[in-house]
Amino acid sequence: MNWRLEIGDWRLGSIPISNLQLTNLLSTLILIIVCDNFPLLYQDNAGRMKLRRENNQGAGGDIAEPAVHLEDLHKSFAEGRKERVVLDGVTASFERGHFVVLLGKSGSGKSTLLNLISGIETPSAGDVYVAGQAITQLNERRRTLFRRDHIGFVFQFFNLIPTLTVLENVTLPRELAGGARRDVEARAMDLLERVGLADRRDTFPDRLSGGEQQRVAIARALAHDPDLVLADEPTGNLDEDTGERVLGLLLELTQDAGKTLLMATHSPEVAPLADHVYRIHDGHLVQTTQYTNLQSPVHQ
Repeated sequence: MNWRLEIGDWRLGSIPISNLQLTNLLSTLILIIVCDNFPLLYQDNAGRMKLRRENNQGAGGDIAEPAVHLEDLHKSFAEGRKERVVLDGVTASFERGHFVVLLGKSGSGKSTLLNLISGIETPSAGDVYVAGQAITQLNERRRTLFRRDHIGFVFQFFNLIPTLTVLENVTLPRELAGGARRDVEARAMDLLERVGLADRRDTFPDRLSGGEQQRVAIARALAHDPDLVLADEPTGNLDEDTGERVLGLLLELTQDAGKTLLMATHSPEVAPLADHVYRIHDGHLVQTTQYTNLQSPVHQ
């Protein structure tokens, strides 16, 4: 006999997992258990029944959780009649307040991994947890809201809105979240002061250099005070000297505020500055101390 109870976006069963006889579950039973202080059971993207790691505190709760936890993460894309595997069973945890570098050659899956962590993309199978919240179990709207409130993103190509001024670009995230305008502008101006662009507040992005645009993008990523900052090749579109200054600024602002920073890059020069370094190779993510040759196989 098949049964399910639907409440909002969730399909629920109110029975604690300790009382379940898992061997008696029918393969067609879709069950998510939601109850305080019990493990949670859910069906992942591959249709497998798994234990949920999150707790009822959610993001920003009192119970310590890794900033990010990846559980058996898979991602593949169809290329014509073939399937291209980008991530193949990635499991890892990144602690709060750490600077983590993701190394790999172009096309290795670094950007894809950041997009999965942010909820911009969804995995083929497996789960992503951010501060205890299983974002892979949220629908698209709830993932977007979670990203807006808890994650800052710095892109390689800046992604500033050309019709908005510098100040308006930085205030946008908090305005979307409904922040009071006076507080939003005060926070934005404080960040623009720190990145050295307060005097360009009324300037449009096309009047700024590449380095200046990336500094605005950093201020925007931090405007809503996220716990997690993701940076996808943030210096990849800048010359060496400007890239070094932008990188130093990004590290200063995130570390001073105790943020977790995950940075994807193909530049091994960044690695010695990180708390932890991982390499992506052939779909696998391995912690490493080997920084120099991104073409070689990964090493522990």
